[in-house]
Amino acid sequence: MASDTETLAIEPEADIANDDYFASQWTLMWHKFRKHKLAMVASAILIMLYILGIFSSFFATNEPDQYHQDYVLAPPQGIHFVDTEGNFSLRPFVYGIASDIDPDTWETIYKDDTTQKYSLSLFPKGHSYKLFGLFNLDRHFIGVEGEGKWFLFGTDEFGRDMFSRTLVASQISLFIGIIGVFLSFLIGSTLGGLSGYLGGKVDIFIQRLAEFVLAIPTIPLWMALAAALPSTWSSTQVFFGITLILSMVGWANLSRVVRGKTLELRESDFVLAARLMGVPTMKIIVRHILPSFASYLIVSISLGIPGMILAETALSFLQIGIKPPSVSWGVLLQTAQSPRALSESPWLLIPGIFVVVTVLCYNFIGDGLRDAADPYK
Repeated sequence: MASDTETLAIEPEADIANDDYFASQWTLMWHKFRKHKLAMVASAILIMLYILGIFSSFFATNEPDQYHQDYVLAPPQGIHFVDTEGNFSLRPFVYGIASDIDPDTWETIYKDDTTQKYSLSLFPKGHSYKLFGLFNLDRHFIGVEGEGKWFLFGTDEFGRDMFSRTLVASQISLFIGIIGVFLSFLIGSTLGGLSGYLGGKVDIFIQRLAEFVLAIPTIPLWMALAAALPSTWSSTQVFFGITLILSMVGWANLSRVVRGKTLELRESDFVLAARLMGVPTMKIIVRHILPSFASYLIVSISLGIPGMILAETALSFLQIGIKPPSVSWGVLLQTAQSPRALSESPWLLIPGIFVVVTVLCYNFIGDGLRDAADPYK
């Protein structure tokens, strides 16, 4: 009986061990990745940012391009549950905005008008928009009732709502990183695989080309390529043009790493077997060699996306990337260049906070993937 009891007690642990033993590499990586708390939190934040970006028109509280001439450079408005008389309300509300002129500096001063209260409601009707360019809608996630104005992040120098514009700008700033890294991944992995597998003159040519790209200072190269874009291009064409520019610069480092990994694997038994069976060169690289170090490629992609986002932000900030009327986080940060704007309207730097948070999240996810792909951890 004792032996039966011991057997029953050991069986669950044995099942768990067997599950890990027979689990695939991707399953083991997922189990390790889930233990990285910062990476999991960063993943949740990134998912939320991408949802806000994709459905930016739905979450926007005002029309992004609408001018509010009476509220130029208005500060962010707070959300209240308790009014000035101490009355508590389960429904959040905002106060109206009152303006006055400073007699000494002649600057407009904004303050809460406590005589006007506007309740916030879910799914109110607001400005109309097209969801995915297909469906005409006028419902929003949250907004004020009546004729009240609500600027969660304040307004810019033209009285446009910074919160709505930041959400709309995330569509370019977030997705240009993914598209740019995807293109640079295709270019870098293809050229690096051919360089390491074929060797000879092909290897010399590709590596010299990669060294030439890496030797050029990054910002002057971006500026030269961005200046070559025609001024008559539409915002969509400029978006894809900037994406191609970033991809043309970002492939070199990845190709060198892929070349080194390919040199290690091209004499392996499974590669020699595929070659003897007459498998084409590109098929050997794509289906046999690259999957052998796919975990590294995934980590490289996750760490490359924030670099693309920072590159687009820098180009737009220097006014050689995305240009108005298109908006990105870099375009929004152009208004915060002067020290006077920063001292008087610090909320204009809020898009920069989104850039920092996004880059940190991608770095945390990259650290988590690197630890999960490490077989010695």
